[in-house]
Amino acid sequence: MAQKFSDRIFNRVKPLWHTYLEHPFVKGIGEGTLDVEKFKHYMKQDYIYLVEYSRIFAIGAAKAHNLKTMTTFANLLHGTMNIEMDLHREYASTFGISNDELEATEPSATVTAYTSYMLNKAQSGGVENAIAAVLACAWSYNFIGKELATWPNAAEHELYGNWVQMYSSEEFSKLANDCIELINEIAEGKPDHELKELEEIVVKTSYFEYMFWDMAENKSTWPIKSTV
Repeated sequence: MAQKFSDRIFNRVKPLWHTYLEHPFVKGIGEGTLDVEKFKHYMKQDYIYLVEYSRIFAIGAAKAHNLKTMTTFANLLHGTMNIEMDLHREYASTFGISNDELEATEPSATVTAYTSYMLNKAQSGGVENAIAAVLACAWSYNFIGKELATWPNAAEHELYGNWVQMYSSEEFSKLANDCIELINEIAEGKPDHELKELEEIVVKTSYFEYMFWDMAENKSTWPIKSTV
Protein backbone atom coordinates (compact mmCIF):
# COMPACT_ATOMS: atom_id res chain seq x y z
CA MET A 1 0.00 0.00 0.00
CA ALA A 2 1.43 3.34 -1.09
CA GLN A 3 2.32 5.82 1.63
CA LYS A 4 -0.05 8.77 1.90
CA PHE A 5 1.42 12.24 1.67
CA SER A 6 0.12 12.96 5.20
CA ASP A 7 2.15 9.97 6.48
CA ARG A 8 5.27 11.44 4.94
CA ILE A 9 4.52 14.80 6.55
CA PHE A 10 3.81 13.26 9.95
CA ASN A 11 7.08 11.33 9.93
CA ARG A 12 8.84 14.65 9.37
CA VAL A 13 7.06 16.71 12.04
CA LYS A 14 6.39 14.05 14.68
CA PRO A 15 9.63 14.71 16.65
CA LEU A 16 8.84 18.43 16.70
CA TRP A 17 5.24 17.92 17.77
CA HIS A 18 6.38 15.73 20.64
CA THR A 19 8.37 18.69 21.97
CA TYR A 20 5.06 20.56 22.30
CA LEU A 21 4.01 18.02 24.92
CA GLU A 22 7.14 18.86 26.93
CA HIS A 23 6.64 22.60 26.62
CA PRO A 24 5.85 24.19 30.02
CA PHE A 25 2.75 25.95 28.68
CA VAL A 26 1.23 22.80 27.19
CA LYS A 27 2.25 20.72 30.21
CA GLY A 28 0.68 23.37 32.42
CA ILE A 29 -2.64 22.92 30.66
CA GLY A 30 -2.43 19.14 30.90
CA GLU A 31 -1.40 19.15 34.56
CA GLY A 32 -3.74 21.99 35.51
CA THR A 33 -0.87 24.09 36.87
CA LEU A 34 -0.67 26.81 34.22
CA ASP A 35 -0.69 30.39 35.49
CA VAL A 36 -4.04 31.95 34.61
CA GLU A 37 -2.48 35.19 33.37
CA LYS A 38 -0.43 33.22 30.84
CA PHE A 39 -3.57 31.48 29.64
CA LYS A 40 -5.39 34.82 29.27
CA HIS A 41 -2.56 36.14 27.15
CA TYR A 42 -2.60 32.99 25.05
CA MET A 43 -6.37 33.04 24.64
CA LYS A 44 -6.43 36.65 23.41
CA GLN A 45 -3.51 36.14 21.04
CA ASP A 46 -4.95 32.90 19.71
CA TYR A 47 -8.29 34.57 19.07
CA ILE A 48 -6.81 37.15 16.72
CA TYR A 49 -4.59 34.47 15.22
CA LEU A 50 -7.76 32.52 14.35
CA VAL A 51 -9.20 35.56 12.58
CA GLU A 52 -6.26 35.56 10.16
CA TYR A 53 -6.22 31.76 10.04
CA SER A 54 -9.84 31.85 8.90
CA ARG A 55 -8.91 34.08 5.97
CA ILE A 56 -6.78 31.24 4.60
CA PHE A 57 -9.80 28.94 4.42
CA ALA A 58 -11.57 31.68 2.46
CA ILE A 59 -8.56 31.92 0.13
CA GLY A 60 -8.63 28.15 -0.29
CA ALA A 61 -12.33 28.23 -1.18
CA ALA A 62 -11.68 30.95 -3.76
CA LYS A 63 -8.81 28.98 -5.34
CA ALA A 64 -10.59 25.61 -5.30
CA HIS A 65 -10.89 23.88 -8.66
CA ASN A 66 -14.07 22.00 -7.81
CA LEU A 67 -17.16 22.29 -5.66
CA LYS A 68 -16.12 19.49 -3.30
CA THR A 69 -12.88 21.26 -2.34
CA MET A 70 -14.67 24.60 -2.09
CA THR A 71 -17.24 23.02 0.25
CA THR A 72 -14.51 21.50 2.43
CA PHE A 73 -12.81 24.88 2.84
CA ALA A 74 -16.15 26.53 3.57
CA ASN A 75 -16.92 23.95 6.26
CA LEU A 76 -13.46 24.42 7.79
CA LEU A 77 -14.01 28.18 7.83
CA HIS A 78 -17.38 27.73 9.54
CA GLY A 79 -15.94 25.30 12.10
CA THR A 80 -13.06 27.61 12.98
CA MET A 81 -15.13 30.78 13.30
CA ASN A 82 -17.97 29.15 15.22
CA ILE A 83 -16.76 26.03 17.05
CA GLU A 84 -13.15 26.94 17.86
CA MET A 85 -13.58 30.68 18.34
CA ASP A 86 -16.63 30.07 20.52
CA LEU A 87 -14.33 28.35 23.01
CA HIS A 88 -12.23 31.51 23.23
CA ARG A 89 -15.31 33.69 23.62
CA GLU A 90 -16.53 31.45 26.43
CA TYR A 91 -13.18 31.69 28.22
CA ALA A 92 -13.12 35.45 27.69
CA SER A 93 -16.56 35.74 29.27
CA THR A 94 -15.31 33.74 32.27
CA PHE A 95 -12.45 36.21 32.64
CA GLY A 96 -14.68 39.26 32.20
CA ILE A 97 -13.24 40.05 28.76
CA SER A 98 -15.72 41.34 26.19
CA ASN A 99 -15.80 40.29 22.55
CA ASP A 100 -14.84 43.84 21.59
CA GLU A 101 -11.78 43.64 23.82
CA LEU A 102 -10.85 40.29 22.30
CA GLU A 103 -11.05 41.68 18.77
CA ALA A 104 -9.04 44.76 19.76
CA THR A 105 -6.08 42.67 20.95
CA GLU A 106 -2.78 43.85 19.47
CA PRO A 107 -1.08 40.88 17.80
CA SER A 108 2.30 39.91 19.20
CA ALA A 109 5.42 39.69 17.06
CA THR A 110 5.02 35.91 16.88
CA VAL A 111 1.39 36.07 15.79
CA THR A 112 2.20 38.74 13.21
CA ALA A 113 5.07 36.69 11.77
CA TYR A 114 3.16 33.41 11.81
CA THR A 115 -0.03 34.70 10.18
CA SER A 116 1.95 36.77 7.65
CA TYR A 117 3.85 33.64 6.61
CA MET A 118 0.65 31.60 6.22
CA LEU A 119 -1.15 34.31 4.27
CA ASN A 120 1.85 34.86 2.02
CA LYS A 121 2.08 31.16 1.16
CA ALA A 122 -1.67 30.82 0.66
CA GLN A 123 -1.87 33.86 -1.62
CA SER A 124 1.29 33.19 -3.63
CA GLY A 125 0.47 29.60 -4.56
CA GLY A 126 -2.48 27.51 -5.56
CA VAL A 127 -5.13 25.79 -3.45
CA GLU A 128 -2.52 23.27 -2.29
CA ASN A 129 -0.59 26.05 -0.51
CA ALA A 130 -3.68 27.11 1.38
CA ILE A 131 -4.29 23.70 2.91
CA ALA A 132 -0.58 23.20 3.63
CA ALA A 133 -0.53 26.54 5.49
CA VAL A 134 -3.33 25.59 7.89
CA LEU A 135 -2.52 21.90 8.33
CA ALA A 136 -0.02 22.08 11.20
CA CYS A 137 -2.31 24.16 13.39
CA ALA A 138 -5.40 21.98 13.07
CA TRP A 139 -3.57 18.67 13.10
CA SER A 140 -1.11 19.44 15.93
CA TYR A 141 -3.83 20.85 18.19
CA ASN A 142 -5.77 17.64 17.72
CA PHE A 143 -2.56 15.70 18.35
CA ILE A 144 -2.02 17.63 21.60
CA GLY A 145 -5.66 17.46 22.67
CA LYS A 146 -5.86 13.69 22.25
CA GLU A 147 -2.64 13.18 24.18
CA LEU A 148 -3.62 15.49 27.05
CA ALA A 149 -7.01 13.76 27.25
CA THR A 150 -5.12 10.65 28.41
CA TRP A 151 -3.43 12.52 31.25
CA PRO A 152 -4.96 12.09 34.73
CA ASN A 153 -7.84 14.54 35.27
CA ALA A 154 -6.74 16.84 32.42
CA ALA A 155 -10.13 16.78 30.72
CA GLU A 156 -11.92 17.35 34.03
CA HIS A 157 -9.90 20.36 35.22
CA GLU A 158 -12.20 23.19 36.28
CA LEU A 159 -10.51 25.74 34.00
CA TYR A 160 -8.45 23.92 31.37
CA GLY A 161 -10.64 20.86 30.99
CA ASN A 162 -12.80 22.55 28.35
CA TRP A 163 -9.69 23.27 26.29
CA VAL A 164 -8.61 19.63 26.42
CA GLN A 165 -12.13 18.41 25.67
CA MET A 166 -12.46 20.78 22.72
CA TYR A 167 -9.24 19.78 20.95
CA SER A 168 -9.68 16.07 21.61
CA SER A 169 -13.37 16.06 20.62
CA GLU A 170 -14.86 14.19 17.67
CA GLU A 171 -16.02 17.52 16.27
CA PHE A 172 -12.54 19.04 16.20
CA SER A 173 -10.99 15.73 15.15
CA LYS A 174 -13.22 15.87 12.06
CA LEU A 175 -11.93 19.35 11.21
CA ALA A 176 -8.34 18.12 11.52
CA ASN A 177 -9.07 14.95 9.54
CA ASP A 178 -10.76 16.98 6.79
CA CYS A 179 -7.52 18.98 6.46
CA ILE A 180 -5.48 15.76 6.32
CA GLU A 181 -7.75 14.18 3.71
CA LEU A 182 -7.73 17.34 1.63
CA ILE A 183 -3.94 17.59 1.41
CA ASN A 184 -3.79 13.91 0.45
CA GLU A 185 -6.32 14.48 -2.34
CA ILE A 186 -4.58 17.59 -3.62
CA ALA A 187 -1.13 15.95 -3.46
CA GLU A 188 -2.13 13.08 -5.75
CA GLY A 189 -0.11 13.04 -8.94
CA LYS A 190 2.11 15.99 -8.01
CA PRO A 191 5.85 15.74 -8.70
CA ASP A 192 8.16 15.31 -5.75
CA HIS A 193 9.62 18.83 -5.96
CA GLU A 194 6.12 20.27 -5.44
CA LEU A 195 5.45 17.89 -2.56
CA LYS A 196 8.69 19.01 -0.93
CA GLU A 197 7.55 22.63 -1.13
CA LEU A 198 4.25 21.75 0.57
CA GLU A 199 6.06 19.69 3.19
CA GLU A 200 8.32 22.65 3.99
CA ILE A 201 5.29 24.87 4.57
CA VAL A 202 4.00 22.37 7.16
CA VAL A 203 7.43 22.13 8.79
CA LYS A 204 7.83 25.93 8.99
CA THR A 205 4.34 26.37 10.44
CA SER A 206 5.12 23.63 12.96
CA TYR A 207 8.10 25.69 14.14
CA PHE A 208 5.82 28.71 14.36
CA GLU A 209 3.47 26.63 16.54
CA TYR A 210 6.33 26.03 18.98
CA MET A 211 7.11 29.74 18.93
CA PHE A 212 3.44 30.41 19.72
CA TRP A 213 3.66 28.26 22.85
CA ASP A 214 6.81 30.18 23.83
CA MET A 215 5.01 33.48 23.27
CA ALA A 216 2.19 32.33 25.52
CA GLU A 217 4.48 31.01 28.25
CA ASN A 218 6.50 34.24 28.34
CA LYS A 219 3.49 36.54 27.81
CA SER A 220 5.54 38.22 25.12
CA THR A 221 4.33 40.86 22.71
CA TRP A 222 7.17 42.78 21.00
CA PRO A 223 10.87 43.00 21.95
CA ILE A 224 10.60 46.66 22.97
CA LYS A 225 7.66 48.85 23.87
CA SER A 226 6.59 51.39 21.30
CA THR A 227 7.33 55.02 22.18
CA VAL A 228 5.20 56.36 19.34
